[in-house]
Amino acid sequence: MKKVLLFGAFFAFIGMSGFAQEAAEEVTNEELAKFANVEVMTSEYVDSKTEELRAMILENEIFKGGARYNEIKAAWGDEAKMAEAEVTEEEKAAYQAVQDFQNSLQDVVKEYKTELIMNDSILGASTYNKVNGAQKSDPAVKEKLEALISEMKAKNEEESEDGNEGEGK
Repeated sequence: MKKVLLFGAFFAFIGMSGFAQEAAEEVTNEELAKFANVEVMTSEYVDSKTEELRAMILENEIFKGGARYNEIKAAWGDEAKMAEAEVTEEEKAAYQAVQDFQNSLQDVVKEYKTELIMNDSILGASTYNKVNGAQKSDPAVKEKLEALISEMKAKNEEESEDGNEGEGK
């Protein structure tokens, strides 16, 4: 009797693994493309926010091209070092503004990506869950998705470079 149960459990396991592969295969190329598009859009959003942070530092006269920012950063949190570096209240406020922006980035990016996922015309939560589950359970789906994301990023970079040629790049 034990052998029959083990035999049955074995076939049930085989059947379930087949079902999981079948579910992963149900992900269409269109769904993969939508998912990849959200990943690329999120990556580009992160890049733009990173550039915004960089500009906050480099373009702020208080930070003198970033050199003073680095001095303040090294002294930040240590009153003795802050006094030694002669950090002014204006510099403290400017540095804190950069820190606040930097600290908010994770939440801002998360909110942005969530909006993309929840928007049915861009992706939709059910498609996100389906593709996300498939990529976790099937390495082939994950590989295909990663290739698609890389391809989309390369295409966007190429288009971006083409658009900047006339701007003296």
